[in-house]
This record gives sequence, C-alpha cells and structure tokens, in this order.
Amino acid sequence: MKTVDVDCSLGYLVNQKSEFIIQIQAANHPWQRVISESLDLAGITPESFVDITGQNRMFRFSGHPGPIEMRYRATVEVNMPPRNYRAEEMDVADLPTDVLHYLLPSRYCESDLISAMAQRTFGNLPRGFSRVEAICNWIKNNVVYEIGSSYASTTAREVLVNRAGVCRDFAHLGIAFCRALNIPARFVFGHTEFPDPPPDFHAVFEAFLGGEWILFDATKMAPLDKIVRIGTGTDAKDVAFSTMYGDVQMTYLKPLVRDHIVGQSAEFEQVDDFIGAESNTSIKAGH
Repeated sequence: MKTVDVDCSLGYLVNQKSEFIIQIQAANHPWQRVISESLDLAGITPESFVDITGQNRMFRFSGHPGPIEMRYRATVEVNMPPRNYRAEEMDVADLPTDVLHYLLPSRYCESDLISAMAQRTFGNLPRGFSRVEAICNWIKNNVVYEIGSSYASTTAREVLVNRAGVCRDFAHLGIAFCRALNIPARFVFGHTEFPDPPPDFHAVFEAFLGGEWILFDATKMAPLDKIVRIGTGTDAKDVAFSTMYGDVQMTYLKPLVRDHIVGQSAEFEQVDDFIGAESNTSIKAGH
C-alpha cells in the first residue's frame, strides 16, 4: 500500500465563451481511497458527475474570456493487488459479458489492421501474463519514447510505422496487440511521479487475464503501484483529461506527485510551466 500526494494545476486562456469538461480527479476505484482532496477553480462553481461506469469522475463549467486557473490537490491511498504472474488467458466463450467490448478495435487501437503482425510476432508465445509482458518488452525495445513525436490523432498503427511516441501511444499499441490476440485490454491514465521532469500525466493499459484486470506499462517509466488512477476506457478518446468547446488555449500544465509524509503538508518543488499531454486533450471549435 502506498500513500501519495497529488498537486495538479492547469491554466487556460479563453478567447470566447467556452465549455470545459475536465477529468483530473482520482477515480472511484477499488484499488485506491481518497483520504482528502480539494478543487480550486478561481470562483467558478463546477458541476461534478461520473461516467456510466461510476468510476471516472469529471466536472464541467462555462469559461468566459480571460485566464482560467484550476488546482486539484489530494492525498490518495493506493492499494494495487499483487500482479498474478501466472494469470492465464481466457477463451472468448468464458469471458464476462461486460468485458467483451474490450476485444474490439477502437478509435486509436486498430487491432484488426495489425492482427497479422501480432500473430507473427506473439502468436506462438506461451499464453497468459508472460505473453502480455513480451508485448510490453517488444514495444519498449522497438518504439522510441520521444516527446513531440505524435499528435492527438496518432493511432497504434501509425506508431508501428513511425516507431516513436509517448506513453499514450505505447499504451495504445499494447492494447491493440492484446486485442489482436483475443486478450481484452483497456486504457488507463493517472497521476504518477516521474524521476525526471517535465511532469505529466501517465498512460498505461490493463489486460484481462485469469478473470481480473492486470496493469502493464510498456514504457517502464513509473512504478505501477503508485499510479493514482484518473480514468479508464477503451482508449484515450474515453478519458481525455480536458475537453473544451470553443476558442481556448492551454497555458500551463503541472501534474505533480510525491510520496505522502505523515504529519507534513504536501509541499512540492517548483517546476517550470509545462504544456504536455497534448495528445490526451480534446479541443473542439464548437460555437
């Protein structure tokens, strides 16, 4: 069990009245417990809601011309169960009904288009946890982690062609490979602490093995047992941390995480303003 402090700040410049949907709060999930949290939105009172799963927490508000700053702080207890290294793949006939849609191709995970490669590369490996871990190792060894190498529209198939991407792309490719092998897989993003700046959100994925969801990180960049889950979905389209309808510019992003120290308030080292996680932001010029 790990306890971590989250301090996430976002800044925007609104050029005309716009609508915001924000997802940065710790999710309602059995693996974590929110001990305390606060949301400061500079005088704006947002409307809070959850998605149909009841886990992904969001809030919405209208933004008027000018700067908007928001800050979410939380202390969260993370209690991820031990990963079952012997977990086996399940036949499709034995999968729970609510898991079946995680076998299908999705917006960013075209498992149908990379099925032949998945079968050639991983089809003859032993089934189960070790095969998904082999997928992660292949991605780590064959795709360069490079900030700025992908866009909001980049898909798993394009990552295969370009052989470069960020954590979101690594997760999408892992999901696509798994689904191509009839392993249900889904997208997870959250707050985590990185050893080196700049700070950012982190994307990983889960595979359904042995009747349970097991986390995997193809980037190998962050400890899985310290990720504060924000959202879970078929791919990034379901869990954009920020969706804006209107003329809006992001001015800064600071999602910071550190180990919680009992009896001390959460204090973070100052970092430069950073605009990151662009591929997990949706900006729509609707009027």
